[in-house]
Amino acid sequence: MVYMLLGTGFEEIEAIAPCDLLRRAGVEVQTVGVDGKIVSGSHGIGIAADITIDQLDPAQMEMVILPGGLGGVASLRASQPALKAVQYAWEHEKFVAAICAGPTVLADLHIPDGLRATCYPGHESAMGLAQMVPGAPCVRDGRLITAASAGCAMAFGLALVAALKGQGAADAVAEQLVML
Repeated sequence: MVYMLLGTGFEEIEAIAPCDLLRRAGVEVQTVGVDGKIVSGSHGIGIAADITIDQLDPAQMEMVILPGGLGGVASLRASQPALKAVQYAWEHEKFVAAICAGPTVLADLHIPDGLRATCYPGHESAMGLAQMVPGAPCVRDGRLITAASAGCAMAFGLALVAALKGQGAADAVAEQLVML
């Protein structure tokens, strides 16, 4: 199971595009409302999450994903259950992925320390001991997958598909979408 954590103020495209690409590839994804079942994004788009944070089953987790959006990131930081889920994923050798400002939450937990990563330009100083890869749209270092911004949401989603299902599956989804 892939869990995508949605905090109030999350960046909509950074959640919806990767979720869509994963589901097209046959990956089971559940959106997780950190602040309740209905979560409002940074542009006022309300999303009905599949489950709430208290329904997340860590034992079923293959990957956890953190979209950005400053409000969403603040919401994740304020949620001990969300932080515990991310820490659990990392400690149990699951994939951990974040985009835009989301990687800074991972840095709070020291997950990217010593690993290659990217984040929203200008937030590098909040990335702790990560080995930053400036200008990269998406970076994978083992089980850590990070992306720079909303404009990188499709590349991020395809990287998530490749991590879970292989590069062939990611290529098939990209071909289906006629990504030029």
